[in-house]
Amino acid sequence: MASMSFALARPALASDLASTAEFHSSGRRLRLSPSSRVGLRISASADAVDPDLSVTVNGLKMPNPFVIGSGPPGTNYTVMKRAFDEGWGAVIAKTVSLDAAKVINVTPRYARLRSGSNGSAKADIIGWENIELISDRPLETMLKEFKQLKEEYPDRILIASIMEEYNKAAWEELIDRVEQTGVDALEINFSCPHGMPERRMGAAVGQDCALLEEVCGWINAKATVPVWAKMTPNITDISQPARVSLKSGCEGVAAINTIMSIMGINLKTLRPEPCVEGYSTPGGYSFKAVRPIALGKVMNIAKMMKSEFNDKDYSLSGIGGVETGYDAAEFILLGANTVQVCTGVMMHGYGLVKTLCSELKDFMKQHNFSSIDDFRGHSLEYFTTHTDLVRRQQEAIQQRRAERKGLKSDKDWTGDGFVKETESMVSN
Repeated sequence: MASMSFALARPALASDLASTAEFHSSGRRLRLSPSSRVGLRISASADAVDPDLSVTVNGLKMPNPFVIGSGPPGTNYTVMKRAFDEGWGAVIAKTVSLDAAKVINVTPRYARLRSGSNGSAKADIIGWENIELISDRPLETMLKEFKQLKEEYPDRILIASIMEEYNKAAWEELIDRVEQTGVDALEINFSCPHGMPERRMGAAVGQDCALLEEVCGWINAKATVPVWAKMTPNITDISQPARVSLKSGCEGVAAINTIMSIMGINLKTLRPEPCVEGYSTPGGYSFKAVRPIALGKVMNIAKMMKSEFNDKDYSLSGIGGVETGYDAAEFILLGANTVQVCTGVMMHGYGLVKTLCSELKDFMKQHNFSSIDDFRGHSLEYFTTHTDLVRRQQEAIQQRRAERKGLKSDKDWTGDGFVKETESMVSN
């Protein structure tokens, strides 16, 4: 057995927080220091050891980078407890607001896209649309369940997703009440693409950088726990709102939320899907078909964070079509600290996390990575401009031509390659 040395990650104590974070005199948190992000690190002698999946993000210690994304998988105490029991690194609850009475969902509210022709019932599901709103449960009920979860799982990370209308006092009240439950962080839903923007909420804020800056200012002046801003992909340049969020005090960003879409038209009934009393409305598109788009958005944000911010002080949570540990590896290679899964849980259940961890470890073993930090952001350097691609290819072609001009001296002749070597020095 390999000899190992390691520092055990444990729940943060008050004394820990005092040493790893700085605060304004008002009690408002400042950026958690990079030293607080060091999780379990394992070193081995000659024998290989199991890769370490633990991560520490904005001072939050997680056993693995897999996070339940805000939505149905985090809609109540029972399902969030199940997520913790199955081993998810963290749980983000379904988005809450002050007045749940204004939230009225419809049924059916989901529609699937299959890889086959329109109406195919047997082909693989590749896309998922929802027209579901934020939590329709009373805020008091959700707060009670947050508190219960933190009492039962004090060392696990519970993140509250919150959303409010354009009202400073409402945001402040919501933050205060949610933080009193003991949640570890806040994810701000600036990105829900359907229903909520009609009330100047969700994507209506995330798509307006001036409005986003103002609301982020309110939030970060009030919050005492880390804040992640969840980005909408329904925008030309996602790095702009991400930049505004970080400059306005957020510790991290999460990307992407769902993509505005119409799932399709039923060619038998000529009605759109999902169909509610014969009608529908555009909704949010997710699952594996959106992953290439999500990867592109995450790459744009990560490159911006690396060039303009100290990315060790900030975090990036990747979201979009993650179904396997190998999918997750791609997001981490592009700079993500954590990876969120929502639709994947709805398709495969909470036990999916075990497969995700196993597959991510398998990837890490293939490349001799011992920790997430060993490869986080590794692939970013290989993205460049089209102009640079042309230059690189021209240089490579010139190099290959130079190598084909022949042997440099008589000692380079070989018996096996004699004919090709001769041809390499023929001019016509």
